[in-house]
This record gives sequence, structure tokens and C-alpha cells, in this order.
Amino acid sequence: MAEQVYIGLGSNLEQPDEQISRAVASLKQLPECCYIADSGLFKSQAMLPEGGEAQHDYYNAVVLIETSLEPLILLDHLQVIENNQGRERDYRWAPRTIDLDMLLYGQMVMHEPRLQLPHYDISGREFVLYPLQRLCEKLQQIDLEIPGHGMLSEMIKSCPRNELVYVGEIA
Repeated sequence: MAEQVYIGLGSNLEQPDEQISRAVASLKQLPECCYIADSGLFKSQAMLPEGGEAQHDYYNAVVLIETSLEPLILLDHLQVIENNQGRERDYRWAPRTIDLDMLLYGQMVMHEPRLQLPHYDISGREFVLYPLQRLCEKLQQIDLEIPGHGMLSEMIKSCPRNELVYVGEIA
């Protein structure tokens, strides 16, 4: 049975808007997956640790797919896309060509070393919540339940935008 999966995309290196576009094209080609829609492109300041070095702004988006792949198999495919686009994993807060995070896999809750569902910090990231909200609006979805966190509409109320801006559709 196919599950709806929300995937967060982020990039701040090597023409980030084009990196997002390439990743979306790759997501559309995944086996046993059907692309449904995306949020469009948002721009946000880089999230940095205390005292971290300044970075270029990020471009972000959220994509909805349906898949019959198991979560860890889907994660493997997402990491292949990242690797193909030159993703390096130097350190936790490093700039990146592309980052693909599985945000939600249906209503599944999972705590594996490689994957936490819902995404471990989904409730505190404006560059995830606002694109997710825009995607739901595009799909005429009234609201979205985030397992263990509540409703998206309630989470948005306590999440400042932090200069996050919508910049347009994904090319």
C-alpha cells in the first residue's frame, strides 16, 4: 500500500535553486514512487550553531510523494540523490549542495539510528513548517497532523518566520 511521504529539501551551495530543481527531477524518477506536488521555493537564513561561521542563505522546499518503498529503502534512494549532487557530510552544520530529509512517512513514528519519523526537529523549523503549510494549501488540504506534535496549523502559530520568504515555483 502506498504511503504519503513529505520530503524537505535544502541547499545553499552551487546555485541552490538549481540544486533543488535537480533534486525534484530525481525524486520524480524514483522507483515505486509517484510525485504529487511541491511547496515552491523558499529562501531562509542558514541555521547555525552558537558561534558558527556565516553561510549563504538556504533555498528550501517540501515535496509530497506517494510510495510503496519502506522508509529505510526510500532513505537509501534519497542519499543516492544527495551523493549524485555532490553532497558532502563534513560536519553537522556544514553548507551543502543538497539535503533531503524525510519529514513524514504517513503517520509512522520511527526511532532508528539512521532515521527518525517524524523528522526529529520538525516542530521548530520555519523552513519546514511554512513550506509544508503552503503545500497543504496548494492541495486544498485543511490541515495536517504531525504524529506526536499535533496539527500543523497549531505548530505554525508558535513558529516565527525568521525572515523566511517565498521566492517562487521550482523551475
